[in-house]
Amino acid sequence: MTTAMGAALRRIQLGNALSAFGNGFTVPYLYVYVAKVRDLGASTAGVVLAMLAVAALVVLPMTGRVIDRRGPLPVAIAGTVSAAIGALGLGLSDTEPLVVASAVALGAGIAVIQPALATMIVWCSTTVTRSRAFATQFFLNNLGLGVGGLVGGLLVDAAHPESFVRLFAIEAVMFLVLGAAIASVRLPQVPKVEDAVPTGERPKGAWRALFADRRMVWLSVLGFVLFFACYGQFESGLAAYATEVTRIAPATLGIALAANTAAIVAAQFVVLKLVERRRRSRVMAVVGIIWTVAWIAAGVSGLVHGAPVVATTLLISTYALFGIGESMLSPTVAPLVADLAPASLIGQYNSAFALVKQLALAVGPAVGALMVGHGMYLAYIGMLVVCALGITALSLRLGRMLRPVQDNPHRLVAAVPAPRSETVAAAA
Repeated sequence: MTTAMGAALRRIQLGNALSAFGNGFTVPYLYVYVAKVRDLGASTAGVVLAMLAVAALVVLPMTGRVIDRRGPLPVAIAGTVSAAIGALGLGLSDTEPLVVASAVALGAGIAVIQPALATMIVWCSTTVTRSRAFATQFFLNNLGLGVGGLVGGLLVDAAHPESFVRLFAIEAVMFLVLGAAIASVRLPQVPKVEDAVPTGERPKGAWRALFADRRMVWLSVLGFVLFFACYGQFESGLAAYATEVTRIAPATLGIALAANTAAIVAAQFVVLKLVERRRRSRVMAVVGIIWTVAWIAAGVSGLVHGAPVVATTLLISTYALFGIGESMLSPTVAPLVADLAPASLIGQYNSAFALVKQLALAVGPAVGALMVGHGMYLAYIGMLVVCALGITALSLRLGRMLRPVQDNPHRLVAAVPAPRSETVAAAA
């Protein structure tokens, strides 16, 4: 069983890494492609980016229900097909309706894939090995996105629209590769989710059960603050602050984003060894402290205009510190969502948490861009320092609500005594 689980998990991780690689080809260039290459204007490009988030918000509330009734495999495959159609459609479309429709298909597909893959990873791991499985997924995602972005930059040429068509075609193929990889997976039944493979009707009132779980509700609030204060600011508020207040060049901003990815790739498995046997709530609380330092560094970078090297170093350090915090969250947050879920509602819990993430990613950029755009620089940094400190406070409060095994699954292993030699001899 363990060998089968490992083979299935490796196949899932490989397909996920390849799809991230394909996604990296287009993510940095989508706005430029729609607005400039297809000459559809900044407004249409904004609508396209918004539709990616709106489509996710529409499909996610229903995704968990389907996963728990039909299993994650068909849902994941449907998501890859939708994402592939959307990616290829973006490459071939030259009118606003077609571009927007393609963005909806792409956004819905990616949104569906996320909780389906998370549920498959849960089925293919144990409570103890789950942290490493999710950390590996996060590492491969970032590595794939980073490498894809670099390779895509070498292939793209704004003067030749066909070069963008090539990028979107590669992305579509990679989504289909992910679909083929997971279609060949034989999902095992493991002790943690021994009744998770659906055999009958799903219990009614799943959303009611989820909202009645105060630990999950608290984790969702914490998740919203986490995503709002980090991912929700990368390409909006923080990027605007860096260029308008710190006054770094756009090319330097690219270096800062690369520093974030490099920090994740370099630190992920080192951090994993340090945190996987520690209490999850304490690890998340430390992330809040690290991000507090990161936001203070970002704020100071805007005050040292006479020392551009210092300002640039502080800004790049902000992105690197975010990467270290992210590498600490990957083996803690997603596994905790799975361990809080009843076996018959794993898909619902994963989808609900993905919905929380999408809401934060929708609200975060809007708030950040609005505040920086209106010159509220001090208030912007202050708000995010408070959010980071709030992460620490919320995490410590959540830790008091969790059962010991939920907060640190390795306690389960430690609690199982090794067989005594006399007992082994007697059994022999």
